Amino acid sequence: MPKQKGTMNKRAVGSHYERLATAYLLNKGYIILENNFRCKLGEIDIIASDNEYIVFIEVKYRKTKQFGYPREALTYQKIRHIVRTAQYYLKTKVGYEKACRFDVIEILGEEITHLEAAF
Repeated sequence: MPKQKGTMNKRAVGSHYERLATAYLLNKGYIILENNFRCKLGEIDIIASDNEYIVFIEVKYRKTKQFGYPREALTYQKIRHIVRTAQYYLKTKVGYEKACRFDVIEILGEEITHLEAAF
């Protein structure tokens, strides 16, 4: 993992765990379409294809569960931004006729949990 002056910044930590999540998904047979898709409406960590689905994936990491599970950091406002960004992606990249779902990859310490259809 990259380090800056003895500690990692949030972006470096996030990038590291997004790469772990990407490797996990590839190992499960997903096809990665985009990493860190950004538009004026927001950002989606990973966009992948899983059989007939376009999957929009949010990656959440916490070192310990002292402050709760990583998934608990996913607020209503964040979900709303992800959904709007996904709608934009579908409209501009693939058309609306594709089935989609929203997953969360939760990384707690080094343990990965994949929550399919999380919201």
